Amino acid sequence: MIHKRLLRADRLRQIPASFSWVDQRLVRDHHLERCGHSAWALYLFLLTVADAQGLSYYSDPSIGRSLQMAPTELAATRHELLQADLIACQKPLYPVLCLDAPPGRSSPSEKRLGQAASLGDILRRALEGGAP
Repeated sequence: MIHKRLLRADRLRQIPASFSWVDQRLVRDHHLERCGHSAWALYLFLLTVADAQGLSYYSDPSIGRSLQMAPTELAATRHELLQADLIACQKPLYPVLCLDAPPGRSSPSEKRLGQAASLGDILRRALEGGAP
């Protein structure tokens, strides 16, 4: 058994006022395995800058500068996340989609709607004992 201990108590993470988070189901439900490194860099960027509804509206040139991606690489990376059904895109809007179901198990209506879940809805489901 691993004995957990704080290695840097002076740097203990706390929830900042501008709360952002990464869902553990990305690993547990094998979402990470469906995309490459560039896609996860973009996904993390979009999660970090998203509002409470998972929506970000950075321009492609801004994202490209932040991630040091050429326009063609950014387009291919965005397409990878769209194919994995992890984001939606209607420029300039990038909603990060909820992870309610493991890959390949979302209902046709969920895929068709492509709606982003609000952070409040996600946290409420987690607190009510829904899937973490």
